[in-house]
Formats: sequence, structure tokens, C-alpha cells
Amino acid sequence: MASTDAALRSFFQASRYAVVGASTNTAKFGYKVFKWYVDHGLPATPINPGAPAIAVDGRDFPTVASLSALQEPQGTAVSIITPPPVTKKTLEEAKSLGIQAVFLQPGTFDDDVLAYARDNFATVLAGKGGAGSEGWCVLVDGERGLQAAGKL
Repeated sequence: MASTDAALRSFFQASRYAVVGASTNTAKFGYKVFKWYVDHGLPATPINPGAPAIAVDGRDFPTVASLSALQEPQGTAVSIITPPPVTKKTLEEAKSLGIQAVFLQPGTFDDDVLAYARDNFATVLAGKGGAGSEGWCVLVDGERGLQAAGKL
């Protein structure tokens, strides 16, 4: 099943968000994606087992080591910015926790990972589509999704 604008709206109807691969390095997409959530006032948890917090605009956001440490995983939509082997393990964990919506940023998946995601989650944003040249990306398509979900 291909990703669609309906999936984009559904993803942004979640009450909480998590960013797997959130980074302290402001040049990396893991930082840029997490900052996007913060800048839009969304309740987002950075997932990074190697850093205690991610600082955005002078404010520290405490990290958690994995999806299992989230307060309400079932109500959380997850953006993933990790290499494909890590993404696959993250998706397996997400499935075991009952997470329903995942947004795989460009470069985070291969055919196997994409097939796994589409077979196991109600809402998947990944691959071809969206407004950008590299496929679905929260930095390009997120505001449209927030608007469709009535949050902008």
C-alpha cells in the first residue's frame, strides 16, 4: 500500500510523537526533524540512547533510550531517522508495543524494511510521494499533514 495524503493526515492526528535517531548534532537530519516537531509545538520525545538530552533553542529535551521507554507508546506516532538495519529493529520494537503510525524519512529503509513496515502498521509514510524530490519527509510534508489534521 502506497503512502497517501490520508496517511499523512492520520499520522498527524496522534496525541504524541517520538523521533528515533534524534541527534545533538545540529547538521544532522535527526536534529532537524526533532527540531521541526519542537518548532511546531508538538509533544515529541527524542529517542537517542547515547545522549541525555537534545537542546533546541536553548531548551533541553530529555531523551529516552528506546520506544519501550515511552509513556504512551500506543498513542505515539514515530518518525524514524536511522540506517535501514536499525530502522528494522526499531519497527519490530514498535510493532511489539502496539504503535500504529510510522514515518520513515528518506534513507532510513530498503525494500525489506519498507515491506515490513507496510505489512505491520496501519499508517506508513515512506518512499515515493509527498512534495519533495526524495519522497515523503516530515520537513517537506509535515505542515501539510498538520493542516489536514486540524493542528495548524
